[in-house]
Amino acid sequence: MAAGQRNGKHVRRALGVIALLVCAVLVGVVTAVLGVRNHFSSGGVQSGVWATNVHIGSTGASPYLRAGVALGGLLALNASETVYYTATTDESGAALRTGCEYRVDGTEPNARWWSITAYGDDHFLIPGSNGRHSVDRAAVERGADGSFTVRVGGAPRAGNWISTGSAGASQPFSLTLRLYNPDASIVNDLAGTPLPRIVREKCS
Repeated sequence: MAAGQRNGKHVRRALGVIALLVCAVLVGVVTAVLGVRNHFSSGGVQSGVWATNVHIGSTGASPYLRAGVALGGLLALNASETVYYTATTDESGAALRTGCEYRVDGTEPNARWWSITAYGDDHFLIPGSNGRHSVDRAAVERGADGSFTVRVGGAPRAGNWISTGSAGASQPFSLTLRLYNPDASIVNDLAGTPLPRIVREKCS
């Protein structure tokens, strides 16, 4: 066999090995990302459109949950100190999109302090929100019965309003509800706790 043919054969083998390694790495990355994105699946609790996990902030947290908590920017306090709920869909089951307008209807949660914050698909605050990325217990306008309505979308609103950024391509986003020093009734029944409804009003 000529030297050129032998060299060509070795090159093809090397390229084949490299391709296999690249595929293996890609499969590993995709598997890890899916595991992190689905970090609420083990120990997960659903209350309406809101999801949380009983293991957040506990020694029972899996590596995927720990990575998901880090990725989501949660402080990972245990449930007696803070409960974190996240919503990625509206009441119809459709994914939350920045090109749509939503109405969040709720009543005063039984917690010392609470907030609702919008995050982009990258888990960072949505660009162009001009400081209107959240509402909280101290500033929200509520009725005498403790009920409130928060508008979520790109169009500026008076009163309770969370911005999903300036007009542009419609992108997925999520809402995170944080309950600080929640009442024991919440901690003991995460799935049965009444939480705000997220209703899609229109999409551009």
